[in-house]
Amino acid sequence: MFTGLVQTRGTIRTAEDGHGGRTLTVTEPTLAPKLELGESIAVNGTCLTVVSCTGGDFTFQVGPETLDKTVLGRLTPGDLVNLERALRAGDAIGGHFVTGHIDTVGKILEKQLAGDWLTVWFSFPEGFGDLLVPKCSVAVDGVSLTVVAAEPTRFSVMIIPHTRDHTTLGEKKPGDSVNLEFDMIAKHVRKLVQNMTITI
Repeated sequence: MFTGLVQTRGTIRTAEDGHGGRTLTVTEPTLAPKLELGESIAVNGTCLTVVSCTGGDFTFQVGPETLDKTVLGRLTPGDLVNLERALRAGDAIGGHFVTGHIDTVGKILEKQLAGDWLTVWFSFPEGFGDLLVPKCSVAVDGVSLTVVAAEPTRFSVMIIPHTRDHTTLGEKKPGDSVNLEFDMIAKHVRKLVQNMTITI
């Protein structure tokens, strides 16, 4: 479980494909010494398990399902990624509950900068629109954001300067793909309503 508050950014050192999956090695010298084997880390919002740590590097294995549902298969050496360690008992919850299980891939439609404030519109596939309402939370590449406007296949958020400067979202451009995780409560409510409708 995570909160969507990115703690640092890492750099992809290597990305190796094989046996239907992928092995990613990330460099972040201040974080790596603190990690333990088997620990869960959100990489661009995707929950991955640390399988090795060497110096300032740490490595993850990415399976076919994750590659199919996320943008991790498109990462190349040199790319920056958002990183967050798993929530621990007693930690402050400043964002919202994020599982690290990506629902779908979205795309940046446009970015509008007005003074210090950046409005970003994202598109997403059909079938997820009922999970979004204005002022709800959504995780974009692991960043907890508040929805400003919600439409059937797109939504907007306003990104503050701190988030723009300390996550990868400030550097992304229209056309870039992002991982999207919708609020888990909204998903459970939708399933409950669907089951009630079937029963009736």
